[in-house]
Amino acid sequence: MIKSGSWSPRCPVALDDLRLVTLTYWGFDGRRHTGRLVVNRDAVAAIVGALSRLYRDRFPIRRMTPVDAYGASDERSMEADNTSAFNGRFVAGSHVWSQHAFGRALDLDPLENPEIRDGKVYPTNAKRYADRTLGLPGMIVAGGPVVRAFAAVGWGWGGTWHSPRDYQHFSASGS
Repeated sequence: MIKSGSWSPRCPVALDDLRLVTLTYWGFDGRRHTGRLVVNRDAVAAIVGALSRLYRDRFPIRRMTPVDAYGASDERSMEADNTSAFNGRFVAGSHVWSQHAFGRALDLDPLENPEIRDGKVYPTNAKRYADRTLGLPGMIVAGGPVVRAFAAVGWGWGGTWHSPRDYQHFSASGS
């Protein structure tokens, strides 16, 4: 069992069904780093499989820390360019549980891969990266190594959605 400040009894997943996964990833500094993600136990193999491919491909990740380090604030975690998974929260602006609340979604390098919703960019400090033609390190692109790695484990990408476009988001359900 893990402890999580982002989990509460109202969450749609039992705390006992969450796992803390420790992974090695390549940073933007070209060095190996160790990160941690909280995921549903049934998503461990998919997450490890996809992120192992990204490690092999040397895809850079800024940081990888459970959202508890940011007071379970999705916005604060995104602004810090933090790759994270579980967060017991609703889809922004709704009362529908996010796939993150099930532990079956991941937001990868959210600064380089913002969500664009109703003409606004999230996180707010990611406006530069709304231009998807920049081709900068850490940017996820259609057909690229990140999309292929998650497709190989059966996960969908929010970058294919019409609205919002969520370039950082991958999930088991595709939503």
